[in-house]
Amino acid sequence: MKELFINEQIKDREVRLIGEDGNAYGVIPTREALSIAESKGLDLCKVTPPGVVPATCKLMDYGKYRYEQQKREKEAKKNQHVTEIKEIRLSATIDVGDTKRLAAQTAKFLTDGNKVKASIRLKGRQQAHPEIAVKIVEDYIALVGECTVEKKPTQEGRMIFTILAPATKK
Repeated sequence: MKELFINEQIKDREVRLIGEDGNAYGVIPTREALSIAESKGLDLCKVTPPGVVPATCKLMDYGKYRYEQQKREKEAKKNQHVTEIKEIRLSATIDVGDTKRLAAQTAKFLTDGNKVKASIRLKGRQQAHPEIAVKIVEDYIALVGECTVEKKPTQEGRMIFTILAPATKK
């Protein structure tokens, strides 16, 4: 949450003052604006970024303003979904049963709305035939079913990986 300068924290000589109901008082000295805020039982809050001359200040109940901001942020946080990237590790010598099991697990991750990174690490002489590992990854993608392939199976060093995302709804 963005903190505002309030009352004595405002160091500007003059400020453009806006009342709590939205009416403008014009450009007045900061001391006068502070006395107006104090007489109304409100806080003087600087609402413009630093460097703006004259700074715009607003009369408001700062405690109530902060409470409303925190409430809005909490509500926004509640409604958002964070997408995680889950990783599934395959091997170049994986059997069909294990591939089916991992594909089912991947399908579950995708239905939860997460992305999945499937990878194979090539060891020793497996590096001589990376096309075998790419074929395993492609078969695995076919077993997963409905999904969007964000990144085709590619080799980077000893690793071959792909990134799958949930299928887009049409």
